[in-house]
Amino acid sequence: MDDREFFQTVADRTQLSRQEAADVTRATLETLAARLSAGEARELAQELPERLRESLRRGPGEMEVFDPEESVRRVHERTGLSEPEADRGVRAVLATLREAVSAEEYGHAMSQLGSEFARMAESVR
Repeated sequence: MDDREFFQTVADRTQLSRQEAADVTRATLETLAARLSAGEARELAQELPERLRESLRRGPGEMEVFDPEESVRRVHERTGLSEPEADRGVRAVLATLREAVSAEEYGHAMSQLGSEFARMAESVR
């Protein structure tokens, strides 16, 4: 899956414009990068299209621990989308990520993020 297809899939799932889908995708990946270990973020990025990899780069610091609601709040702040739109966006990005990377890599990422994040992805068709 290339970056355009990724953005279009998110747009289709959220009913956002393609630009909004691109913005919510980048913001979600940036937020997830803070939640994942540096090594896991790097491994996940390797399975994504080149233009999405930068969003998963994280600085040197500790891995943060926060729940899905905090992820939605951060995406809302980064994008200017409403909280319901940000929530749909995060869910759609997680579901699209599940399709875009190997099952093994997705499982590794979800093991760090936790079951609440996995359930968010499962709630999207």
